Amino acid sequence: MSKPSRDRFDDVPRSSGRVGAHRAEAPGMNGWVVLLWSFVAALVLIIAGIFGSLVVMGRISLFPDAGQSAAPTPVETGVVDTSITVMILNGTPDEGLATQMRDTLVTEGWSADDVFAGDSSSQDFATTTVFYVDAGDELAARGLADVLGGAAVQQSDYYPGETEDGRKQFTVVIGLDRSSSAPETPEDGPAS
Repeated sequence: MSKPSRDRFDDVPRSSGRVGAHRAEAPGMNGWVVLLWSFVAALVLIIAGIFGSLVVMGRISLFPDAGQSAAPTPVETGVVDTSITVMILNGTPDEGLATQMRDTLVTEGWSADDVFAGDSSSQDFATTTVFYVDAGDELAARGLADVLGGAAVQQSDYYPGETEDGRKQFTVVIGLDRSSSAPETPEDGPAS
């Protein structure tokens, strides 16, 4: 066999550091780059997993319904019925409150003969309250409470629901919320 002939590739100098047509890679650089990209990829996958779990569990809504809104609750207003008699009891230590309230009702259309004023046996009634007996009279009791400038309304049979001649009657007990000399710890309950 004969020896191949020499060509220009046989005359490459040996000092260039090259072997064939390949270059040597920079040692140690690849390990850190791969590790950094691994951490970034893991972090993105963890965040995507948490977000996906929250969507599946329903804690996050991607497309909330824009049409849903809370409907306002209608405020129940009363009906003013001046034909109902009213007994006003002062449940405070202030004198004259029952007479002042009686005058207010007479000014608002009640007959002076249908509104009675007096004092309660207790002077520590907490909240001014309109008491009524029959459930069907609630709207009229609310109307009376509105005329009085806002009072609580409560169904109770503690007070009589009619007069001696058979007419409907509401009882208003003036509480310490309308008093100028209110004690520090009022008690709530029916007054007589």
